[in-house]
Amino acid sequence: MDRWLGDGGMPVIGALGGAFAAYGSDEDGWVSGTWVPTELACNPRGVVQAGVHAVLHDGAMNFAVNAGLPGRDRARATLEMKSELLRVVSAGDRLVIRGAVTRQAKLVAYAEARISDTEGRLVSRATATFLLQRAE
Repeated sequence: MDRWLGDGGMPVIGALGGAFAAYGSDEDGWVSGTWVPTELACNPRGVVQAGVHAVLHDGAMNFAVNAGLPGRDRARATLEMKSELLRVVSAGDRLVIRGAVTRQAKLVAYAEARISDTEGRLVSRATATFLLQRAE
């Protein structure tokens, strides 16, 4: 999992200004990181649009699911995802990303992601369901 620190194994996350810095699996998996949106993340008016938030949400939740799985088990696919934007974000804003597993079953895992500003105000959030591939 250490090799995924930084861009989470997805170069687009790094190109958009995101970086995962820590992860764990206390009971279920989690990941945390930072995001300073680049110009690439913005529309012509300098605002980060919903789809870009969704890429960061999906990456954080996928990383969290994989961090919480034992052995060679892995997340195979995102089955569904819902995201909400609550505040405007622009290039250069400093943000914090957190992804966490909320429940894990045999075939699927449920996760959530939150992006907040440095003052702790929620900027966007998402929930998703992931299909799991078990090694057994």
